Amino acid sequence: MTELATRFDDLGLDPRILANVARAGYAAPSPIQALAIPPIRDGRDVEALARTGTGKTAAFVLPTVHRLLAQAVPPAAAPQPPGRIRALILSPTRELASQTAGTIRTCIRGCGLTVALAIGGVPKDRQTRALQNGIDLLVATPGRLLDHLADGTITLEETGCLVLDEADRMLDLGFVDDVRAIAARLPTRHQTLLFSATMSPAISALARQLLHKPLRVAPPEQSAPPPRIRQQVIFTPADRKPATLAALLRQQDSGRTMVFTRTRQAADSLARSLTGAGIAAAALHGDHGQARRDHTLAAFRRGTVRALVATDVMARGIDIDDVALVVNFDIPEQPETYIHRIGRTARAGRRGTALSLCDPAERQLLREIEKRSGARIVAIDAP
Repeated sequence: MTELATRFDDLGLDPRILANVARAGYAAPSPIQALAIPPIRDGRDVEALARTGTGKTAAFVLPTVHRLLAQAVPPAAAPQPPGRIRALILSPTRELASQTAGTIRTCIRGCGLTVALAIGGVPKDRQTRALQNGIDLLVATPGRLLDHLADGTITLEETGCLVLDEADRMLDLGFVDDVRAIAARLPTRHQTLLFSATMSPAISALARQLLHKPLRVAPPEQSAPPPRIRQQVIFTPADRKPATLAALLRQQDSGRTMVFTRTRQAADSLARSLTGAGIAAAALHGDHGQARRDHTLAAFRRGTVRALVATDVMARGIDIDDVALVVNFDIPEQPETYIHRIGRTARAGRRGTALSLCDPAERQLLREIEKRSGARIVAIDAP
């Protein structure tokens, strides 16, 4: 097995990128970065298994920026195609797209490159003005991107790189046909990168359609939860879960807490229940407008909201390092979802706790999680 690079300096990236990486305080490449950056830098199509919190955004951003810097750019006096996009990153949610754009801005400081967002929930006219003269890197959600393509605001005829970020969520949200339609607009010869937290048959089928002889990469720790997470379970009937969670949060000073529910309705109901119990809580899901979601996330980061109750789709792309406790209010049906959820804590070298509330009807799901992940989930008493 090839030894992975332990320094960004060993990854063959442009010195301007390395300076930005150092300025941002990144000490060493994560496993997914060490595995994915070299082949992407060299122009290979890559299919990567990488969950949120493993550094996967930088794994495709850094080498994509490197390739853009290495490509010859026509002189400023030469006519440029209106709305030209050089690299396109597709994200399943607005939150993830916004955070990806933020990562790109950090990486391109002083490089003379441009980045823009094309997402729903914000005025399209402002985006149109930003895009019409062409952009080096565009981060977009599929629906809004198709709107701009239909309007003729942008063209993908010269787009050399397509990134599908969190492709499994793209499929879950029903974007697969949109993704295929967008990919069909790109030139015949282009690089495609697919990053996904799971590799289901549907994801593999999409990769076969869109990628050319891809290199498949996956960090060795992908199938197991981080070792710094203490995993616990409280066995309690479903109708007692809200009161049990409220009592636990009142009893313990657990700090910033993320709570996961299966449905939007459950998230709203639980947030109201916790607030009524004197705990500052807010829900985050797709039925809320963008302004409300931005306000909720800002309050959670400030600490004025202690418990963020979210659905899995909305939680993708939320990058907050100091979440102390993750609660599985509903036991997820897929072990992979459990791993993604609890990976929200114990980030950036910290420790954290993952607590599951398990109704008797959910015990088989919990056993499957333990079997598939090798996790040891310790039962504790309800408060």
